[in-house]
Amino acid sequence: MENIPSPIIIQEFITESGASYPSLPLSFTLSGLPLYSAPIVLVNHALTGNAQVTGENGWWNDLIGDEKTIDTQRYTVLAFDVPGNGNNSFLIENYQDFTTRDIARIFIKGLEAFNISQVHTIIGGSVGGGIAWEILALEPNITQNLIPIATDWKSTDWMIANCYLQEQILNNSSKPIEDARIHAMLCYRSPESFKEKFQRTINNDLSIFNIESWLAHHGQKLQKRYQLASYKLMNQLLKTIDITRNSENFETLLSRTNAAIHIIGINSDLFFTPKENRETFQELKKFKDNVFYSEIDSVHGHDAFLIEYKQLDHLLADIFKAETIEK
Repeated sequence: MENIPSPIIIQEFITESGASYPSLPLSFTLSGLPLYSAPIVLVNHALTGNAQVTGENGWWNDLIGDEKTIDTQRYTVLAFDVPGNGNNSFLIENYQDFTTRDIARIFIKGLEAFNISQVHTIIGGSVGGGIAWEILALEPNITQNLIPIATDWKSTDWMIANCYLQEQILNNSSKPIEDARIHAMLCYRSPESFKEKFQRTINNDLSIFNIESWLAHHGQKLQKRYQLASYKLMNQLLKTIDITRNSENFETLLSRTNAAIHIIGINSDLFFTPKENRETFQELKKFKDNVFYSEIDSVHGHDAFLIEYKQLDHLLADIFKAETIEK
């Protein structure tokens, strides 16, 4: 049996919108070298992910583990569950109480509970990368490296539009999780990915196109393992990424940090488009030196950050492998 640590209890938390939560459980996993004995990597999960980033059920096993890109023989890997993500019994019904920044604040409190003032790297894909941007904007000295993958520091109008449609489906459909997932898969992949995979072939048993049976399968699969309240919350977080909301402007916020920022886009991402990532990179370069942009080349769209491990390994090798590890 895996040793699951007890959650940290965040007490008297007030969200940006003024909602009060007397106690929020913050579940986490620790893997790799013992805490305080090695550089710490904080990994933020995406929409249907959780703190299980490595090990038997780890969703990023190809990237994190012994002798992998983020080597658990060299680093301590810490991951938090977004409270209400459904990984434990705690659910948040009033999902509109929360923004991405609230989750960033909760994660910062989690680091404080461990007496961690600075980590080696904060890395996350999709909404997890959005949370990473928000953490850095709140605490400019908290990390040496920020690695936002397939994400951005803000939700664009396009992203907000898709999240709005997701919310409509989640609130109005008779099969909300299934139907929302079917729409979401169109954002996570790309037309080329579907063409390569299905070639307009027919599922003869069901007399429908294979793309249709594949989408239905993904909807049913998520329905079995995911809660409606969790989906609504995580969709709300995707919609509310914005480090500048009720805050200072982009340059003011990010000129405060010495962290190296390694932005990784995906050339076929329809969700967080590479064009937005390149614009963010160009904006940062105006006032900051240690900013880097690289791109995953894939037909698979947004989900390529979960698929193209060899490319990710290549892009991240300099950060995690080449430098001398300082205790």
